[in-house]
Amino acid sequence: MLINSVAMFSKGTKGQMDKCTFKTFLVLSCTIIIFTLILAYTSNYPFYQYMAPIYNIATIPEVLNSIMPIKDSEHFMVSAFIDHRLGGVIRVISIIKRDSLQQLYCVYCNTEHDCRTVQADVQIHSDHFGFPFHVSDVICKGKRVQKATRVLISTKDSDNNNKSYLPIKNRVKTNTFKFNFTICISNVFGNYNNVLQFAQTMEMYKLLGVQHVVIYNTSLGPDLEKLLKHYETEGILEIVSWPIDKFLNPSPGWNFKEFKGDLHYYGQLVTLNECIYRHMYQSRYVLLNDIDEIIMPYKHTNLPSLMKDLQSAHPSVGVFLIENHIFPKTQFEGSGRFKRAEWQNIPGVNIMEHIYREPDRKNVYNPTKMIVNPRKVEQTSVHSTLKDFGGSYHVPFDVCRIVHVRVPLQGRLTKDQLFVDKRVWDFVQELIPNVDQTLNSSGLLRL
Repeated sequence: MLINSVAMFSKGTKGQMDKCTFKTFLVLSCTIIIFTLILAYTSNYPFYQYMAPIYNIATIPEVLNSIMPIKDSEHFMVSAFIDHRLGGVIRVISIIKRDSLQQLYCVYCNTEHDCRTVQADVQIHSDHFGFPFHVSDVICKGKRVQKATRVLISTKDSDNNNKSYLPIKNRVKTNTFKFNFTICISNVFGNYNNVLQFAQTMEMYKLLGVQHVVIYNTSLGPDLEKLLKHYETEGILEIVSWPIDKFLNPSPGWNFKEFKGDLHYYGQLVTLNECIYRHMYQSRYVLLNDIDEIIMPYKHTNLPSLMKDLQSAHPSVGVFLIENHIFPKTQFEGSGRFKRAEWQNIPGVNIMEHIYREPDRKNVYNPTKMIVNPRKVEQTSVHSTLKDFGGSYHVPFDVCRIVHVRVPLQGRLTKDQLFVDKRVWDFVQELIPNVDQTLNSSGLLRL
């Protein structure tokens, strides 16, 4: 039909058509035909279907460089570290497509012109939950590898033109630490904007003795972004850019059959492992938990006194497992004493209103989160480590447990069937004014 129209148009009135006009019309017609064919073809392929992108690494903005594509592959590099515990090898935290693994090589450099290439050993972590892409360690062994300052992973044994090197961290082993306690928040995504709970949790952790919090950021809500800028300026918060959605189709859940996608929970296991190595020689202990979870001591006033006793009783242990306990945000404390008018316009959950805890279920696994000595962890999953050097210890429920305010897991239970747990209230005298001051400094609250 379009071809016939062109033919008729070309005849014009008595064959006297302007040649320039005809050429313009012909170009537009061809463009329409090509666009129609492309649309018809791509309509059979959903937009969310993963297709390995082709990256020009030189054009990737610096802010995205926490994730680096490995040239001529479907894999990615994240960060590189010297692992002194294994004789000084280079460990590159990576994302590997499990069914497309080919021989990989390490190109490491001691100086600008002194670079060597060796075969890499790829170790895909065992807890992949069925997702095609997963966190992996690419191990590089070779002469003078401990002296290397930068490294890249290549699909070729000779790749002199590739310039996408990662700096190598942890080159110096130390027994002194900048922080006693660091929290690793694996990732924030979906324009997360739970401001009030975030502020309360951060201020609670300050009171418990935490000096440093790391968050891997994919996307934030506008109000939470203001709060995070305040904490970053204050010096307690480190924000690591994590634009995983620019490279893969990350899953919003942990179950591949239910949620699909390329990578488990926005790369949660990648960031947890990366955070452990990032703070190997910066922090005495690392807490691996989510921002809506508070690892709460019940027999100690703070985390330093808790860990002093636990480590004294279990000197060789490097992994301490803390039970998770749900405080449903659907059940409210009856008196309303903490339903403060000042916080009515602050988005998010007020944890002080939720003092009812779900009971354990005998036949259901109760997951744990962890306090770890990072120098004794080689690989970690979400609820336990995969490889460690000192074993683990399950901390008793009455000594320390997680206060996790979220949607209920046992939603049919009435308030009378839940346990009253007011541990958070022990801190309100300092917690409330600290939260107010933080919200005020962030421009979210006027005092």
